[in-house]
Amino acid sequence: MSRTEPATVTRVATIDATLVRLPPAHPRSGARAAERRPRQVQHALVRVTDDNGVCGWGEIPAVDPNRWRALVDGFAPALLRHSWMRPTEAALAWVDLPQDPAVASGLDVACWDLWSRQRGTPLSHALGGDRTAITAGVTIDRQPSLDSLVLEVNRQVGAGFRRVRLEIEPGWDVEPIRAVQESFPFLVLQVAGRGRYTEDPADLEALRALDSYGLLAIEQPFADDDLAAHARLRRDMRTTIALDTSVSSLDTLDDAIRAEAAGALNLRVARMGGLTPARRAHDRAADAGWDVWCGSDGESGIGRAAIVALASLPGVSLPSEMPGAGGIHARDVAVPPVRAHDGITPIPLTQPGLGHDIDARAFRALAVRSVTLDHRGSRPADAESLA
Repeated sequence: MSRTEPATVTRVATIDATLVRLPPAHPRSGARAAERRPRQVQHALVRVTDDNGVCGWGEIPAVDPNRWRALVDGFAPALLRHSWMRPTEAALAWVDLPQDPAVASGLDVACWDLWSRQRGTPLSHALGGDRTAITAGVTIDRQPSLDSLVLEVNRQVGAGFRRVRLEIEPGWDVEPIRAVQESFPFLVLQVAGRGRYTEDPADLEALRALDSYGLLAIEQPFADDDLAAHARLRRDMRTTIALDTSVSSLDTLDDAIRAEAAGALNLRVARMGGLTPARRAHDRAADAGWDVWCGSDGESGIGRAAIVALASLPGVSLPSEMPGAGGIHARDVAVPPVRAHDGITPIPLTQPGLGHDIDARAFRALAVRSVTLDHRGSRPADAESLA
């Protein structure tokens, strides 16, 4: 908002919540496919509408019955009772509720989208972003063999991705990196441990062996709460140590910075609780001299559009996560699609808010359940009327 523009109070008049079932684009390959993702995942799309009929959209990934009840019975009614001038104030509505960052994130993003649309401003500019496009990276799970890994990397490189993030674990780390680097000597690589390592001598030997491969980062090798182990490894390594699940709030980020546990952050909107805390985390990490990139929780195009807007911030220094070749979901709800082209994802600057609309036909086909909440209460809604 410009300094001369008067602040106006926003009152959310209605909130529409819709469960959508997002089938995967193809069966996930890799040894951990079955345990990492169910065949179909339900996400919640939320639409907040003000008294003038202007609306904003957000997404809550991986919604189970408890999360749905938290949205419909707690967070959404609290937002309806709360007025705000800027989206940074919207989260005050649910500050006294039992916290669920993913639910808070969906409503927070929707409020940012609404506020940006009210002003005719792209969401990236509302957040303080200064880019016209972002460099995209892709993640590859553990594969059944080294040959299949090299083939999958080749597929993603052929699609234009400029950074590949490989999942590793004890027994699947040094050899996969060596195999990929022999085939793609100029490819930018980073690895994600997902907390699977300990300070057992064999684990430490493998992690230290990775230090000679010129990786962009080694992400989250140890357990979430073991910042001390990350700090000890960081002191022994030239390769940047990055954190992911260790940072789920501004407080845990501050703890990690004080512990000097890492030098990079995988910043995820849903894990942090929305764009408001994620933007603050970006600022704190950048001020501490950390590299930052924006990760993903398997969102549809609506959630990915928010990730792209966040990745436009000046402190995001590493390629941010986008769906790889073949996509994530067999059908999506955002138009135009949010994806990378030749390793680059454009930031929509000609449309206000997220810069993407809802594909009405896909929305109706994927909808499982819809509820409308207003100041009179809640009632079932027809997905046809919401698209």
